[in-house]
Amino acid sequence: MLDMAVIYLAAAIVAVPIAKRLGLGSVLGYLLAGILIGPFLLGLVGDQTEVMHFAEFGVVMMLFLVGLELQPSRLWKLRLSILGLGGLQVLLTSAIIFALCSQVLALAWQTSLALGLMLALSSTAIVLQTLAEKGWIKQAAGQNAFSVLLFQDIAVIPILALLPLLAFQALPADAAVNHNLLAAFPVWVQVGISLLVIAGIILAGKYVSAPLFRYIAATHLREIFTLFALLLVIAIALIMQKIGLSPALGTFLAGVVLAESEFRHELEVDIEPFKGLLLGLFFITVGASIDFPLLLDKLALVLSLVLGLILIKALVLWLLARVFGLQGNQLWLFTLALAQGGEFAFVLLSLTNKLQILTAEQVSLVTLVVAVSMLCAPLLLLAYEHGLAKSYRGEQSYDAPEDIEATKSVIIAGYGRFGQIVGRLLAAQDYHLSILDQSPTQIDLLRRFGNKVFYGDAARRELLEAAGAREAQLLVIAIDDADKTLDIIQLAKQHYPQLKIVARAIDRRHAYQIMLLGVDSFKRETFDSAVNLGVEALQLLGNDSASAQRAGRLFSEHDEQSLAILANLWGDDQSYGVAVKQRIEDLKQVLNRDKAQQDKLHACHKSEQA
Repeated sequence: MLDMAVIYLAAAIVAVPIAKRLGLGSVLGYLLAGILIGPFLLGLVGDQTEVMHFAEFGVVMMLFLVGLELQPSRLWKLRLSILGLGGLQVLLTSAIIFALCSQVLALAWQTSLALGLMLALSSTAIVLQTLAEKGWIKQAAGQNAFSVLLFQDIAVIPILALLPLLAFQALPADAAVNHNLLAAFPVWVQVGISLLVIAGIILAGKYVSAPLFRYIAATHLREIFTLFALLLVIAIALIMQKIGLSPALGTFLAGVVLAESEFRHELEVDIEPFKGLLLGLFFITVGASIDFPLLLDKLALVLSLVLGLILIKALVLWLLARVFGLQGNQLWLFTLALAQGGEFAFVLLSLTNKLQILTAEQVSLVTLVVAVSMLCAPLLLLAYEHGLAKSYRGEQSYDAPEDIEATKSVIIAGYGRFGQIVGRLLAAQDYHLSILDQSPTQIDLLRRFGNKVFYGDAARRELLEAAGAREAQLLVIAIDDADKTLDIIQLAKQHYPQLKIVARAIDRRHAYQIMLLGVDSFKRETFDSAVNLGVEALQLLGNDSASAQRAGRLFSEHDEQSLAILANLWGDDQSYGVAVKQRIEDLKQVLNRDKAQQDKLHACHKSEQA
């Protein structure tokens, strides 16, 4: 057992960092690690069936964490996309695959329907992990993809109930679906008990969990809190499985109920490492389960089926995305994100084999097709990231240059939460503003409140020119895209040298890059507010206001000096590391020396008064 653990961990440690450095993402790194150690290449691990059943628990934990991020009110807002978009996707994809299998491949209608239902599902694990990793989960495409995946997880329940009705041979009594304790009851009883269990989970999460969490937290033993969090997730998953429902759905509902709990953040911190490890193991098992002898033997057929599956799902997703109002790069992100098979297909395939809906050979072939399509999923998103996303950024229907109002005072690029604060301050001092923003939804919102904001990319010279860059005094760059900020600075420096530039830095690394480009001023977006909060923290710890303010000012001055010094060393890891340690020690000495001086002054003042 330990030797297997070493193999899995070593494969992940080697493959994933390499994949990340190459820009391939962690998911593809795990999949490649699995392929490498699998029984069909190096042969370091054998059959993955049992390991995959364990690793699938990572999907359950992931849905619990997703639920923690969704308050019930927000989930209610997604109801149209969950039921409408998700329902239509499953229905249309199943119908097309059913028609092709029964008419073109001449399979029995029971087999065709089973294939249609299971291949309509996409990979919750791969899609959500990749979207979260790339920062796309909160975009319109990401939210709609999540809605579809949630509906698919719900749809697994009726699909599991339907498959025995398609069987060519009755399922043996000792092989009940998922060991369903309700299998012997009539359907209406099963539905009633299932609804009661779901209601019980929701009510327990709302009214019972909080006192229990407080009781556990009162022990001040972090490991007990972690154990209780794991027990909660495992118990809910087990209960749902025992009554024939999706464990992932149960834990998701529990997460939604606990989203408003004061213990939400502790739960996220405790569950996240286990989720990450199990999901990584799941991806490795998917890679290791790819049957390369069968793939090589039927290469043309498998590749044709994989391509066909991706094209069918992509076509349905593209049409639905258009109907539901997604456009441009969001339309393509949604389409490519879900155009693959899913992990629940493996569960359904195992059942269809027992029910003899599919033959053993068909099960092997479909398993291979699903696994290869899942391997293609991160590649499709990689193609989107490096191709379609960039090309669509340049093809958006921005406001025409002649419609943009020019200014002789200030141009603001980006009018989100950061840019609006700068803009309101300047407007209050009667400076005329020309504002460009790239978010259609943000612009619609701002225009509703009477703000004059234009839809444009300040990295496009013709739009910056139209905003008045030749005569303006100042350019404020307040967008949240680090690379785009650098593009705008370089463009403005090259073509409008008279234009003063102030910029928003996303983090310290971005600040170094901005400094090297020679802007007139910049601010790190969280630095000042963090220092101010630190000053208040010092006051709450018993320091008087003057000394706390002084410490905050000294810290800020020292950090700004460090930024200027370290910028020249950025990129030389060894020299930079040494310099960082030295600056930290210098800061401690500065603060300690100042504190000693202040204490001495206070002592002198008291002695004089005495």
